[in-house]
Amino acid sequence: MAARTKCDTQLEDYAKTVKECPVLTTSQGIPIDDKTNSVTAGPRGPLLLQDTVYLDEIAHFDRERIPERVVHAKGGGAFGYFEVTHDITKYCKASVFSSVGKKTRVVVRFSTVDTARDPRGFAMKFYTDEGLWDLTGNNTPIFFIRDHAFPSFIHTQKRNPTDQGIKNILASDAEVLAGRDPDYSIRDLFEAIATGNPPSWTMYIQVMTYEQAAKRKHNPFDVTKVWSHKDFPLIPVGKMVLNENPKNYFCDVEQSAFSPANMPPGIEASPDKMLQGRLMSYDDTHRHRLGPNFQQIPVNRPLCPYANYQRDGFMAVDGNQGEAPNYYPNSFSGPVDSIEKFGAKPVDKVEKEIVARHESKDDDNFSQVGIFYREVLDEAARTRLIENMAGHLKNAAEFIQKRTVENFTKADPEYGSRLAKALEKYKG
Repeated sequence: MAARTKCDTQLEDYAKTVKECPVLTTSQGIPIDDKTNSVTAGPRGPLLLQDTVYLDEIAHFDRERIPERVVHAKGGGAFGYFEVTHDITKYCKASVFSSVGKKTRVVVRFSTVDTARDPRGFAMKFYTDEGLWDLTGNNTPIFFIRDHAFPSFIHTQKRNPTDQGIKNILASDAEVLAGRDPDYSIRDLFEAIATGNPPSWTMYIQVMTYEQAAKRKHNPFDVTKVWSHKDFPLIPVGKMVLNENPKNYFCDVEQSAFSPANMPPGIEASPDKMLQGRLMSYDDTHRHRLGPNFQQIPVNRPLCPYANYQRDGFMAVDGNQGEAPNYYPNSFSGPVDSIEKFGAKPVDKVEKEIVARHESKDDDNFSQVGIFYREVLDEAARTRLIENMAGHLKNAAEFIQKRTVENFTKADPEYGSRLAKALEKYKG
C-alpha cells in the first residue's frame, strides 16, 4: 500500500468541508449564484455597487495583511517630473497635458512582487495643478485574469515600454538573487539616480472612438485583451524622468498611497471591470493600512490648493482645515462645485442594458495569446518561456498539467506541443 502523504490528508479534510457545505457562499453564509461574473450594466458596462458578492470578497481581500500592502509589499521609489513633448489636447483636456514643455512633479513606486516570477508593478502619482492623477499597473503584456478572479490569482502568488529597455531575469539567476541580493531592483534604481544616470520613460497613448469600440470583436475594456498597435498606433505624449531619491524610505515610499480613482478633470474611468473594482478597492485599502487621513501624509498630499468637508478621524495632521465650516451648503464662502468651469463629465449610455452577471467564459480568450507567442516573442524568449512554465508546472498534478497544455494549445498548437515536450523531460 502506498504511503499516505500530507497532501492526501489535506484533500480528505477539504472533501469533508465541501460535503458539509457544497454550495459556495459569501462570508455571511449566503449562497452565491455566480462567482465568476460581476453585476454590470450590460455585457460591457460598468460595475454596480449592488454587487455584494464582489464587495464581500474584495473588502476582505483588502484587509488580509497588516500592515504591509496586500499585493506589492516589496518595492522602491523615487521622485521626478513628467514633461509634455507632444500636443494631445485634441484628445484630452486634462491640464497636465495643456502645453508642450509643461512639467509636473511625480513620485513613482516600483515593486517586484517576488524575484522568481518578476511581475514588476508600478504606481505613478502626478501632482497636477488640478489635483492628483494616479496610474497603476504592471509590465505584463497580456493581463492574466479579469473581474472576480484577481484575489484568487494573488493568493496563488503568495509564497510597458521603457527608455532603458526591458531586461528580464533568467529563472536560474533569480533563484540566486533572491537569496543573495533580494533588494537588487531597489538598489539598482537608487544607485542609478545617485550616480547621475536618472532613468526615463517615454509615455504613449492609444485612441479609440466609442463607435470603433462598439464594433470591435474583443471587448476593448477587457483587461485580458490588448489594443493592436497596427489598428490603434501609439501616439507620443511626453517623457518621465526620475532624478530624486527619497530622503526617508518609510515616509516617501512605504507611506505612499496610489489609487486609480484619482482622476483630475479630463480623465475618466473606462467600464473595464478590473478597473471598476479598483476605484473602490485602492482607497479602501489605504484607509485600512494608513488610516482615514492617509491623504494628509506629505507624499500623498496634492501640491495644488484643496478644500472639502472631510474632517477629523485618526491622525488628522494637516490642520483639519482650521475654522472652515464642515457642512455643505453653508453661508460662509465654503468651497462649491464647479461644473461651470470644468463642464459635466461624460456619461456612458446604459439605459437599455440589462443588469446581470454577464457570462464571459465564451469570449475569445486565446487568439491574442497566440499572436503574442508567434509575433511578439523571438525564439530565445519562447524557449525561456516554455522552460520556465515547465519548471513550475512539473510539480502539479497530472490532470492540471494536461489542462494547462490544452489551454496553451488553443492559443497556438506549437505553444502547447512544446510545453508538453518540456514536461516530458521531467518524467523519469
